[in-house]
Amino acid sequence: MMQSSPFNLRRAIIWLGRLVLGGIFIYAGYAKIFLPIMHPRPSVGVALAFFALQVGSYQLLPPWGVNFVAHTLPFAEVALGLLLIVGWRLRIWSTLASLLMLGFFAAVVRSYAMGMQINCGCFANPEPLTGMTVLRDGLLAALAVAMTVFAFIEARKPHPWSPPAQTAGSPQIPTS
Repeated sequence: MMQSSPFNLRRAIIWLGRLVLGGIFIYAGYAKIFLPIMHPRPSVGVALAFFALQVGSYQLLPPWGVNFVAHTLPFAEVALGLLLIVGWRLRIWSTLASLLMLGFFAAVVRSYAMGMQINCGCFANPEPLTGMTVLRDGLLAALAVAMTVFAFIEARKPHPWSPPAQTAGSPQIPTS
């Protein structure tokens, strides 16, 4: 019986998704927490208040929800990015990344369709919401979903470097 290759298209997409999405989540969270684009760099509280203004501009949440999202999302993004890169419990974290990216995509599409002239808030810089922003978020959401689906498919298969499974008719090799 021929073993599968340790590297195939599914595994390549999983690796690409882990590295790209993990890096983007880490950078996006870091940028929202520390605002590296501003000099002198503001305190974390000021940076999170600035991000709260961007979250509020989407007009999706009540004021307490805006505050909650602005103060938790950047830290969650950094943690999720690290967990994706490490690859521990990948099915859980890739599912969460997919849900988060689909939520971001839905918010961006809604705001773009309504013609709102707001900043994206994606990387804590004053980037206007354009068709390119929608396309970028859509491609990242598609990558996240593909990574999640392939992570679940790969988890059902034996590892390519594991020994072949013993069948009922095969001779047993004694181990002493």
